[in-house]
Amino acid sequence: MASPSTETPALPLHMRRERFDPPAEMREIREQPGLARVTTPIGRPAWLVTRYEDAREVLGDAARFSSAGLPVIPVPGTTPEEQRSGNLLMLDPPEHTRLRRLLTGEFTVKRIRRLQPRIAEIVDSHLDAMEQAGPPADLVPDFALPVPSLVICELLGVPYSDRAEFHRRAAKQLDLTRPLEERGMVAAQSRAYMAELVDRAFAAPGDDMLGMLVREHGDTLTRTELIGVASLLLIAGHETTANMLAIGTLALLRHPEQAALVRDDPNAAAPAVEELMRFLSVVHTGVPRTATAATRVGDQDIEAGDVLVVSLPAADRDRALVEDPDQLDVGRAASHHVAFGHGVHHCLGAPLARMEMATAFPALLRRFPTLAPAIPFSDVDFRSASVVYGLRSLPVTW
Repeated sequence: MASPSTETPALPLHMRRERFDPPAEMREIREQPGLARVTTPIGRPAWLVTRYEDAREVLGDAARFSSAGLPVIPVPGTTPEEQRSGNLLMLDPPEHTRLRRLLTGEFTVKRIRRLQPRIAEIVDSHLDAMEQAGPPADLVPDFALPVPSLVICELLGVPYSDRAEFHRRAAKQLDLTRPLEERGMVAAQSRAYMAELVDRAFAAPGDDMLGMLVREHGDTLTRTELIGVASLLLIAGHETTANMLAIGTLALLRHPEQAALVRDDPNAAAPAVEELMRFLSVVHTGVPRTATAATRVGDQDIEAGDVLVVSLPAADRDRALVEDPDQLDVGRAASHHVAFGHGVHHCLGAPLARMEMATAFPALLRRFPTLAPAIPFSDVDFRSASVVYGLRSLPVTW
């Protein structure tokens, strides 16, 4: 039987995976001088950045490598300027700095720690449901997807009853095999939904993040900006963590001694999360960057206007970051990875994602000490052709 995870040849090189790993071709490119040329999913030529130090240089210098001005998918009823408004990933300082400063207080480590009891409660309730239903279960819809979805819904004030619909829309928006026209139509539906929530927040600000932003910054934050901010946080807040919970669990189950460490040692969860993030790097790339002037990256000349795509999985498998980078080792310190990005665009929600994973992984393994995949590894259905890598499903038993 052919493996469902076999890559589609049409996938751009920087989106191809061999289950947990970047393809061997990516490793060969990283070890060669210069940068390789690739084509982005929208057909633009770009330089592919694969080395760790080069990745940090490009991601960390917003003045030389701009995130603004790249083409966007046409969204009916919305101008490109409106699409970029509030979307932190597509803005440069000082606009980016202004908006990020408004949000930073909600994502500090101290603030996120206050959410830990509620996160633990959400995790336990879904484990209870799995236990009561009995094996087998599909870890993706039963645990990995609903846990971060409920957390981000409560944080933003999004009705959890709407989750199935926004999951469906988010998956289509991130699926690069779908026609641009379809993805644009889905994006328009998502914006319309978020606009309704934003208008409600302006009319009657609640205690959630949208309400806080309206109450404290409603005089400086426009409606369009708030729609952009909320849309980004909703998608990013559940897609990345959900995929990490599923594929991270599979990686741990493939390494039973490391799963046992995460299960039994209370101090093991935090470093394990960092290593799983490094090892798996579920976001293929950051937002492409455009060189603002002629420059060099490594020993490669870059012209003004050239586009650069940073492969986060390739950079995180560089020996310049850790020894034996292709081995999973949850006991090592790998906190300087770029799976959350780097520089001004370092993931705003990283403290929340870390808290969710550090709570969920050990709780899952403690509740089900005999947890195991219910299908052969070769039959696991990996989701490749998406902005965020992961699993479509993961049948498990215990």
